[in-house]
Amino acid sequence: MNYAKRVHSPYGDGSLAGDLSLAVVRFARRLRGRRENKLVSLTQLSALSTLHHEGPMTPGALAAAERVRPPSMTRVIASLSDLGMIKREPHPTDGRQAIVTLAPAGMEVVTEELAARKAWLSDRLRELTPDERDTLRDTVLILNKVLADTED
Repeated sequence: MNYAKRVHSPYGDGSLAGDLSLAVVRFARRLRGRRENKLVSLTQLSALSTLHHEGPMTPGALAAAERVRPPSMTRVIASLSDLGMIKREPHPTDGRQAIVTLAPAGMEVVTEELAARKAWLSDRLRELTPDERDTLRDTVLILNKVLADTED
């Protein structure tokens, strides 16, 4: 059976690239829909998640990691600081810079978000056959390979 017959994609273009892109967008939307804490925006949550996964960093490094311009990240950092989600500390070697770290409140938001997404996804995965779950494990490896070493 060929790929086009196996996948029904009313809004995709029938190609692997189009159908995969659409599926990833829909998947991300579903995960975002599991949000527990609406106090922070998705942009703020993304910055908090980066700090959670990457550790403390300068605002410039955070902007680069989030692929936004530094002035935009300055606003995000200021709003998260006002909410008590992050802390800004002096840079140990460069007095002109600061280091941004997660505050306990920020860590709690990230932990709650991750738990809600994991619970939803675990429920969906339990509905699949063992072979389908194995296929998804392989898919994760392939997606990580596709995403590796990309500059954009």
